[in-house]
Amino acid sequence: MIAGGGGLIVIVIIVIGLCMGADPATLFRAVENVPVQAPNDPGTNEPPDDEAAQFVSVVLADTEDVWGELFSQMGAQYRPPKLVLFRGQVQSACGFQSAAVGPFYCPLDQKVYIDLSFFDEMKRKLGAPGDFAQAYVIAHEVGHHVQNLLGTSDQVTRLQRRASKEEANRLSVRQELQADFYAGVWAHHAQRKFNILQEGDIEEALGAANAIGDDRLQMRSRGYVVPESFSHGTSEQRIRWFARGFKTGSMDMGDTFSVDYGSL
Repeated sequence: MIAGGGGLIVIVIIVIGLCMGADPATLFRAVENVPVQAPNDPGTNEPPDDEAAQFVSVVLADTEDVWGELFSQMGAQYRPPKLVLFRGQVQSACGFQSAAVGPFYCPLDQKVYIDLSFFDEMKRKLGAPGDFAQAYVIAHEVGHHVQNLLGTSDQVTRLQRRASKEEANRLSVRQELQADFYAGVWAHHAQRKFNILQEGDIEEALGAANAIGDDRLQMRSRGYVVPESFSHGTSEQRIRWFARGFKTGSMDMGDTFSVDYGSL
């Protein structure tokens, strides 16, 4: 992996704490392409001729191996999500989405939708470059698929329907932070299973988590933050829950719904 530019003191501190004594590993193993859908064409299984598309396929294949094993340990079967790559706009079972939405997961069709142009924006505008920054985003969306398979997504939806707007947002934050945690769990087991990490990779993932926190995005776009409108969590929360998943590798440690909201 290409090491990120980094530089944020808080991220470096967390990386040192997590990775002390860890040896740099080798490049991502080579894997066969997994079927993906071309942009805006649900009937096609040919991936776009794009280096980023190939990278997404490799990461998705690794998530399938890791989550397949973890589900088997729980006595369950993991059903991998479908992958849809797009640029600009896409039609999903969850509705028509533009590039402004970025990558997302639709539980209605169990597909992970990755807007490849978002990776360019992460590098140019958000200051979160690097392969593993992208891997974190992919693993986060796969984390939502895991939540869907475990029934968490349905429970959140039912609770949100009878909740106030602010409480619905808080439930969304809990769900998103758990998806960050699951992304960390994937990285933990992928490292143990495949030795995928190089020096600087975890720093890239934490840099991405920092860049897309609600507080940072709102400050960037508005110049101020509105905590009650948060839907994904602050930069600090996103960093911490990914780091917790990576450090422990245990799904039992990721119950973001039983933690007091002020302590998330």
